[in-house]
Amino acid sequence: MKNFVSAGQMMAITAAATFASGDGVLVGSIFGIAAGDIANGGEGNIQLTGVFDLPKIESQAWTVGVEVYWDESASQCTTVATDNSLIGVAVVAVGAGASELVGRVRLNGTSV
Repeated sequence: MKNFVSAGQMMAITAAATFASGDGVLVGSIFGIAAGDIANGGEGNIQLTGVFDLPKIESQAWTVGVEVYWDESASQCTTVATDNSLIGVAVVAVGAGASELVGRVRLNGTSV
């Protein structure tokens, strides 16, 4: 196919903030994970697909398959859709305890 550009698993961005490798990055309606450190105003890559351990709101229990949203203001995942961006689904159940701050998410790889 002469019009093929890429597999679409990674995307180059110009960062509107500083991101560390592994941080969630929302660019317009596209969500990905920083593949490396990206300086504010610098260029870097984000991973659009895959399964990642991401920070979550501590007061929420997740079941496998629940929709997961990105809360941009808190830089963490939530199951609350209102004012947040759908990024994927939980692939591991996790409790709501104060020490349960990480959820495993399969990114949906689409714009939100």
